[in-house]
Amino acid sequence: MTHTYSVTGMTCNGCRTGVEQKLNAVAGVEQAEVNLEREEAVITMNSHIATEAFQKALPAKYTITQQQESHPSQPQNVFSSAEQERSKLAQLKPLFLIFAFISVAAVLLHKEDWNWREMMLDFMGLFYIVFSFFKLLDLKGFPQSFSMYDPLAKALPVYGTIYPFIELALGLCFLMRFQLSVALVITLVILGITTLGVTRALLDKKAIPCACLGTALKLPMTEATFIENAIMIVMAMLMLLV
Repeated sequence: MTHTYSVTGMTCNGCRTGVEQKLNAVAGVEQAEVNLEREEAVITMNSHIATEAFQKALPAKYTITQQQESHPSQPQNVFSSAEQERSKLAQLKPLFLIFAFISVAAVLLHKEDWNWREMMLDFMGLFYIVFSFFKLLDLKGFPQSFSMYDPLAKALPVYGTIYPFIELALGLCFLMRFQLSVALVITLVILGITTLGVTRALLDKKAIPCACLGTALKLPMTEATFIENAIMIVMAMLMLLV
């Protein structure tokens, strides 16, 4: 069942991320999505949860109240499932577009020599630069969202704060061909840690947002997130071994 709630007290994207994280942590919640502009939370749950339980999970400065339902929730069926899949693909469209643009750019930069190693270095450099840009748009909200699935960011909050700068530095290293071996090893370490968290979230079927593009673009945690990290890990391993 899915219900819509009004949430007051949010003043920034960091607030939205924090509220969403708290609501998703409530037992019985399958997915909670919070919209800052509309001051709304759409919560899907496997059984009825009292509004008081959500209020108790939130800090005192937030107030949550259930909105009146305009019509009863429809039972799940094959058509609603298909619609959810289409919605998920639509949400992931920015990620697919970014990957396509980065891939085309890396190929065009080496259309004369077709040097696959140089292509991969440029791909990895552009990947880090673009993804760090989106994370830097909301330095306050990103660490909270990132810590929902990255084990190191959860254990060491400061890691989530500096992570966008680590990505930016790695991107510059790859594009400038500076300390490549070090950059490749760091890539394996940080993306390996993140991939472990992503895998755990997918296996547990947790409905949490993906912070790969920061909080500016709201993306769901899906297999695409795992594939995105896996591609970078495979590239790093190839260049270290070859």
